[in-house]
Amino acid sequence: MVRIGITGGIGSGKSVVSRVFGLLGIPLYDSDQRARWVMEHDALLREQLLSTFGPDTYTAAGQLNRPALARTVFADPAQLARLNALVHPRVGEDFTRWAAAQQAAGAPYVLKEAALLFESGAYKTLDRIITVAAPLAVREARVLRRDPHRTAADVQAIIGKQLGEAERQQRADYVVHNDDVQLVLPQVLALDAQLRALGAPAAGQ
Repeated sequence: MVRIGITGGIGSGKSVVSRVFGLLGIPLYDSDQRARWVMEHDALLREQLLSTFGPDTYTAAGQLNRPALARTVFADPAQLARLNALVHPRVGEDFTRWAAAQQAAGAPYVLKEAALLFESGAYKTLDRIITVAAPLAVREARVLRRDPHRTAADVQAIIGKQLGEAERQQRADYVVHNDDVQLVLPQVLALDAQLRALGAPAAGQ
């Protein structure tokens, strides 16, 4: 199974590009959504998070209390590192099981969408990486339209914690430009053809 990562800074539109791949029949693993699911349903991880971050980590109904956890870790690099060290391995195991199921179902390749593929080290488990790129001003404007509760300073703080755009593009195998100028669909169609060829059996096999 060819496993492809898709990443991009906040506001780049990686989720939009991922959905286009989905329309082409490519299974998509949304790391953010699955991380929430794992944090709520993995008994061992729940126990670890409660013992590390306290009882406010979950609501009375047993759901992940994301605002409380964010307040605890966002401004504290050490706490954020503890959270990532607990969550990322469990999400990685979940992805491995999911990818095996997609392979059994005959998918030509799978996509793993994550904002922090490089920062988390998850890229090491993938065969190729796509990054979705857009100018900083475009990204900021998109986030402010999408998330009216955020300020420009909030968006800049998030961007400051992510890998720089130039380095992200340098480390990726493919770049999709989602700058509101270049059309996304032709870029995705061309990439899809390349990625299907990666997973196709060699002649004579």
